Amino acid sequence: MADLTHIDADGRARMVDVSAKATTVREAVATGRIMMAPETLSVALSGGGRKGDVRAVAEIAGVMAAKKTADLIPLCHPLPLDAVVVAVEASADGSGLSVTATTRTTGRTGVEMEALTAATVALLTLYDMLKAVDRGMTIEAVGLFSKTGGESGDWVRA
Repeated sequence: MADLTHIDADGRARMVDVSAKATTVREAVATGRIMMAPETLSVALSGGGRKGDVRAVAEIAGVMAAKKTADLIPLCHPLPLDAVVVAVEASADGSGLSVTATTRTTGRTGVEMEALTAATVALLTLYDMLKAVDRGMTIEAVGLFSKTGGESGDWVRA
């Protein structure tokens, strides 16, 4: 368990002490997608669904979620976010919608969890807003795409 930063030597959960870390600019990008029927995608892209512009609402939900990450995930540090951008676009293959969430802070710990939370909540919001048309939608491939800054350096998904 020594390799898990949120577990102490006795196996207890702990919040990582970042007080000795340098303050640096840190950025994370998370992505995911929601697969849906072509008719559902048409409704989503039209902006005229019964609940309004589903993409715009999902983007706002993602931003709001990033700001609440420390309230949702017990050992996350509450972070002052410098920027959160959530984009919902049609998937390149036309099978649904893709979400990209980018988070940035100047601090002592990274913003990966904030980016992942933003992407996930945006996807859940899309499902909620479109479920009246298509309950068979599937959320998939949520993951960290890249991160920069901090002691561990930069990382990009291969």
